[in-house]
Amino acid sequence: MPTSSPIRCFTGIRRFTPRHRTRFPGYIGGFGQYRHYARAATPADLDIVTPNNDTTYSWAWLDLRREPIVFQTPDIDAGRYNVFQWVDLYTHIFASPGSRLTGTKGGTYMFAGPGWTGTTPAGIDKVFQAETDFVGTLTRTGINGAADIPKVRAIQRGYRFTPLSAYMAEKPPAPAPELDFPVWHEEQAKGPSFIGYLNFLIGHAKPNPADANALKRFAAIGIGAEKSFDAARLDKETAAAIQAGIDAALKKLNARVATNKDNIGLFGSREYLKGDYESRAIGAMIGIYGQNEQDAVYFSYQADKDGKPLDGTKSYELMFKEAPPVSQFWSLTMYNLPQRLLVDNAINRYSIGDRTEGLTKDGSGGVTITLSNTDPGKGKNWLPTPKGPFFMVMRMYGPGEGITKGKWPRPEPTIVN
Repeated sequence: MPTSSPIRCFTGIRRFTPRHRTRFPGYIGGFGQYRHYARAATPADLDIVTPNNDTTYSWAWLDLRREPIVFQTPDIDAGRYNVFQWVDLYTHIFASPGSRLTGTKGGTYMFAGPGWTGTTPAGIDKVFQAETDFVGTLTRTGINGAADIPKVRAIQRGYRFTPLSAYMAEKPPAPAPELDFPVWHEEQAKGPSFIGYLNFLIGHAKPNPADANALKRFAAIGIGAEKSFDAARLDKETAAAIQAGIDAALKKLNARVATNKDNIGLFGSREYLKGDYESRAIGAMIGIYGQNEQDAVYFSYQADKDGKPLDGTKSYELMFKEAPPVSQFWSLTMYNLPQRLLVDNAINRYSIGDRTEGLTKDGSGGVTITLSNTDPGKGKNWLPTPKGPFFMVMRMYGPGEGITKGKWPRPEPTIVN
C-alpha cells in the first residue's frame, strides 16, 4: 500500500540528508511550507492516487513539538470552492475550515500539538489541538481552467504559516530535538519491517483511551512508542507468522476495496469513525486523505451494472436522468488500474462534469457520458478510457441529502455496441 503511509507522505517535507534532497523532487525545504500546484492534476502527477481534476492541491506538514503554528488564510472570491483539510498521523480529519464551513472570508487559526497547555492569544478565530506531533493539510482550491491560474496563484500566496512566538513577537522556545526519520522502503513496508515504521509513528501520537485495548495487544508483540524492532533478528517461524498475518489482512482489505462504491463512512474525525480501523484503512487504500461526505461524496466505479470489471477494450455509457443535487459542482474522473492515476489521452480530458465546456444535456437536465478508448463521434460527452482495466470516481461537492442518504439514484456503466 505505497500511498497509505504517513511516512511516505512526509517525504515531501521532512528533513533530508543532502543525498535525499537531490533524489526526491517533492522536497521543498521542510515543515511549515506549502507545496502548491497552481493547475489541475495531469497524468504526470504521481504523488497521490486518485487525484481529483477539479481543484488545485496544496500540501504542507507542520511540526508542532516546539510550539503551535498560526495559519492565516486570505479572502476568497465568492463561489470558489475551497477547503483546508487537516489530518493527523492517524489520518483522522480533525479540521476542515473552508467555503462550506467558514465561508470565503479569510481566517486566522492556530494548530497546537497534543502537549500544548497555553492560552489562546487574541485574534485567533479557532484553535485546533491535534492528537499527534505532526499534522498535514491537503488544501483544495477550486480552479476554472487555465485562464484562472493567476488568480489561484494569488490566493495560494495568501496561505501563511507563522510560529506562535513570531506571531506574538515573543522569544521562541527551545528547538525540538532533531529527528532521524526512517527512510521509506516500499518492499519493507509490505513485510514485518513495517513494525519499525509503526513504532516511530506511535512515538509521536498521544495515546487515546479509545485505542487502549489495541495498544495493549500491540505492546505484547513489540509494537509501541520507542520500541526497537529489527526484522532481521526474527526467527523464521515468527517472521513467517507475521507475514501470514499481513497477507491475510491485505487479502481482506483488497476484497472490500473491490466492492467499495463510495466514501461514506471512510473519512472523518475520530468521533465520526468511532474506532472503525478497517474503514479507515480502506479509505487510505482507495484514496488517502479523501474528504468526509459532508464536503464531498465520491462514487467509485470498478465494475459495470452487471458486476463485470470495467475494461477499455469495451465502450460504455453512464447515464443519469437528473443532475446530482449539489451546492457546488460534480465531476467524473478516469483512472488506470492498478496504478489509480489519471489517464493520458489525445484530447487531454481527464474528467468530465457540469463545468465541462460543451457538455450536452438532455431535455430534463440529465446527462449521458460515453466511456471509450476511441472517439465516439460528435455530440457525445466523451471521457477517454485507457486500453485496459480502469477505475472511475464521480465527485459531488456540497452534496445534498439526496446523495448522502442514498435517495438520488446512482448511475451504473452500461456496455454499448
